[in-house]
Order: sequence, then structure tokens, then C-alpha cells
Amino acid sequence: MAKADLSDIYRDYIACLNRQDWARLNAFVDEHVIHNDQRIGITGYRAMLERDFREIPDLHFDIEFLISEPPHIASRLRFDCRPAGNFLGLQVNGKRVTFTENVFYAFRAEKIVQVWSVIDKAAIESQLSRG
Repeated sequence: MAKADLSDIYRDYIACLNRQDWARLNAFVDEHVIHNDQRIGITGYRAMLERDFREIPDLHFDIEFLISEPPHIASRLRFDCRPAGNFLGLQVNGKRVTFTENVFYAFRAEKIVQVWSVIDKAAIESQLSRG
């Protein structure tokens, strides 16, 4: 798979998430997907994303930068949003916060088979401590 092709697939995947087009999620995610070393399958993956959108009604995935080295993608996602209540164990309660997520993906047959994700929780904590 070419770098450009994998980048295009990833951008389409992010667009799918932003539309909350859960019916098309299986076009991008393998049915046995692993997230942070836990096999959650596509059902668990979809449930995780749906929960994120419930907890953060204005959630929008913004690709800050993207590196494609097939069969892997490395991406830094930026978020500017207002989580409704408790988020990552923090009482955000609708306050606007910005943070990033560093996420790495492994693809097989043009589908995501594994995801490693780290959210910059310290950035949120810093914003909340400022009032």
C-alpha cells in the first residue's frame, strides 16, 4: 500500500468519525481491533467512540499532523471542545479545553487492526487549574 493511499484512507476514517457515521466504521476498522493492548473488537471500539461523543457533544477530530509509513500511521490529533462532565477523571463540566492525542495505528488490508493512543491529560489539568 502506498503512503498516499494509506493517508487518504486515514483521512476518510477521521471524516467518518466526525460525521458519527457508525454504519461505515467497519469500512475502516477490523472486527478484531486492539486498542491500547486490549482486544475490544469493532463493537467495543464503536461503543468507546459513541461514549466519547456523548461525553463531549462538540467533539471534533482535527489532524494536526500525519505521518504515513505503511502499514502504520502516526497522527497528532487536536481537540478544542467542552466535555460535559467528568473527562479522564477530571471535573471539566462544560469548560472549554484544548488538548492533543498522539495516536499510532497498524493497518492490514486497508483496515485498522491496532491502535495505541495517549491523550495529553496534563494539558487539560493545567487549563482547569487556571480557573
